[in-house]
Order: sequence, then C-alpha cells, then structure tokens
Amino acid sequence: MAKTLPPPNLPPLGDLEHEVANLIWTHGPMTAAAVRKLLPRALKDPTIRTVLRRLEEKGYLTHKVDNGTFMYHATETREQIAAKAVKSILDRFCGGSLENALRGMVKAAIIDPRELKQIAEKLKKKPR
Repeated sequence: MAKTLPPPNLPPLGDLEHEVANLIWTHGPMTAAAVRKLLPRALKDPTIRTVLRRLEEKGYLTHKVDNGTFMYHATETREQIAAKAVKSILDRFCGGSLENALRGMVKAAIIDPRELKQIAEKLKKKPR
C-alpha cells in the first residue's frame, strides 16, 4: 500500500503508523496498552511501543510520563496535519494556487462545481 503523503517537514506514515496515529487523533491521549486494545490488528506490546516511538521520532506524537506510564499525545490535530499536507501539494504541483488545484479537481471530476459552491457558502457562515 502507498504511504500517506506527509505535511512539510514531517516524514511519511506507513500503514500501521497511520492506524495508530488515527486512534490517538480520534480518542485523544493514550497509553501503549490502550492503543493495543483499540487496534484492529493483534500486535504485541513491543511492536506497539516501537510504532509509538517512531511516530514520536517523526514528529506526529509526543509523550508525558504519568506515574511511570507513557501517555502519548498528538502534536497537532488531524486537520492541522491534513492542511499542511494540502499546502505542500499546492506548492509542489500548483505553484501554491488553490484555485488551480480546485480547477484540476473539477476537471478530473473529483469534485463537482455545485459542491464547491456549497462549501463556499458554509465557509462564509462559519466564524474563523
């Protein structure tokens, strides 16, 4: 399977790393034991700890020690990471132009112009 495209300055995630990061983004700070219980794959504790350590080394997670137990936290929200990844794509492929990327997505039938209009209306209503 392909690796997840990273945001600027963060290395890509492998499939298992992405699964673990998603658990923490979804459920909040977790211990290695909590990750193991929620992970759909049956993996041993050392494997989970290795994945968590790698995510920390790559800059996606950090940890605090609470009564001798490592509690892992995301360094940024999933949305912040996704926004940085999109910015990286825009810079690399579209000269930084969101308009060019959206035109390409419409042309490739990835998004419908009506959807874009609906999104624009929703964004107008939401305070920043």
